[in-house]
Amino acid sequence: MDIEKTVKNLKRRGFEVSRFETKEEASEYLMSQIHDTTVGIGGCMTAKQMGLYEKLLSCGNEVYWHWVEPGTETLIKENAAKVFISSANAIAETGEILNIDGKGNRLAGLAFGQKRVYIVAGVNKLCDDFDSALHRARNVAATQNVQRFDVRTPCKMDGKCHDCSSPERICNALLVLWGPMMEMERVEVVLINEELGM
Repeated sequence: MDIEKTVKNLKRRGFEVSRFETKEEASEYLMSQIHDTTVGIGGCMTAKQMGLYEKLLSCGNEVYWHWVEPGTETLIKENAAKVFISSANAIAETGEILNIDGKGNRLAGLAFGQKRVYIVAGVNKLCDDFDSALHRARNVAATQNVQRFDVRTPCKMDGKCHDCSSPERICNALLVLWGPMMEMERVEVVLINEELGM
């Protein structure tokens, strides 16, 4: 996989891209960009590993994250915020950004609203092409993510996607960003040269 080519293709599709060696450098950058506003964070292990909730609170922001304060009201505030932060399950070298979701709140935050969106991702999310990105989203990210939940799905048992019909399935929708959604103020991919998230 060619990181330079990935960056070029992301930019060609209309995404802004910034690159950092460490999660600490990326956090400092985000703190310099996001202050005195409202911020929503989607389900995002990368944001947790970066300590973004606490760091963005320290910049005068109102930060909404259902991992900190569970409930429907928090989910609504996340998606209504002026800035939305999430990660990607996979990013293809050809520039597509893929995410799978069970409830849809994270996908909604990435796809709708007049806001700034930051997609923070470690290099482990980068894939050779669209097919390998889809495979990673379904068979790596989703099967690791399901381990956090008290569910009995086939993928939790053997670590492989079965495209099951389980009522406890956590992967009910796939969002592919081929480019920034209309009316978004800004969509920026923040690439970090570390392995982060799932």
